[in-house]
Amino acid sequence: MRRRNRMLTGAALAVGAVVALSACTPAAPIPSPTTAMPTASSTPTPTAPAVPELEPGLSAGENLDYFDLVNNAVIVANAAAGGRDFVDALVAGGFDKAAMQVTPDRTAVDLQADSVQWSVLFNGECLVGQYGPASGGYHSEVAAPSGQGACLLGETRPIDW
Repeated sequence: MRRRNRMLTGAALAVGAVVALSACTPAAPIPSPTTAMPTASSTPTPTAPAVPELEPGLSAGENLDYFDLVNNAVIVANAAAGGRDFVDALVAGGFDKAAMQVTPDRTAVDLQADSVQWSVLFNGECLVGQYGPASGGYHSEVAAPSGQGACLLGETRPIDW
């Protein structure tokens, strides 16, 4: 019984100490009307992301965002865009037409192609784009050229315009 009384007394003292000590901690300060509030000028101003530009001295990968920007603008302007639309836009954007390849817009049986692919050989790498319903919209990538230096394999059409 004594042992139980000692345990209860010890527990009561511990609880009492916690209550007493908690009363000693200062309450959170209450803001006064003179407390300075943050002003609009104290918050950082977000900056707009830089618009990609063609950087001829950089790699194809470092120009992929610009390649995508040009190609996506073509799609926005004409959802039914074909190979010539992409080639012309890339030339207008500063890419070298002589370094480009494009697949036909029509199949061998004269049907609209499910997708069209185009490429630019750029600083030893290939910027490749693809667009059409069979490809699920627009896609791009940077790839290594073939052993013959081509970016697209298979049938391509002459860019003679």
